[in-house]
Amino acid sequence: MCNPLMLLSTGMQVVGAVQSKKAGDKAAAAAQAAGEFNAKIIERDIDLLERQKGIINSNYLVEQERTAIQFENEVQATARAGFGYAGFDMSQGTPIAVLRENAREFDYETKIREFNNKITNMQITDAQEEAELNAELSRMEGGMVAASARAQGTASLISGLGDAAKFGYEAGLIGGK
Repeated sequence: MCNPLMLLSTGMQVVGAVQSKKAGDKAAAAAQAAGEFNAKIIERDIDLLERQKGIINSNYLVEQERTAIQFENEVQATARAGFGYAGFDMSQGTPIAVLRENAREFDYETKIREFNNKITNMQITDAQEEAELNAELSRMEGGMVAASARAQGTASLISGLGDAAKFGYEAGLIGGK
């Protein structure tokens, strides 16, 4: 004859094992959701970096144009006016050498600005790649924690069911006694 207390105890062990499995599954879902949430925040940074790159490139183009106009209007025009006022022939000699030197200096500064702009773009691209890797890592970490929680829940279920079966067998509720 079955002892009701033993039967109740076995049933409670089974219920506890099932609840452990459910808790593991809930923890897994929460870990997965947290990993995805963190990844989306990181990916938002990628978009912000892309916007920053666009602004920097737009500013660079405007600066290049303004600098060229300023160079022509202020530096070269001033040199031409000065030499012309002094009565120098503008087509040869020192005046043309000064204008050429000014142009070389302007080209050098333009190349420096272009180089700096490229470096800034490379730094932003590098930051975007790092953010993409961080987002992927966040998803992987969430998946790892989720898998661990599911495995722990499954282990608890198996262990609880085993304990219940052992108790039921020893109590004579199942098996041969």
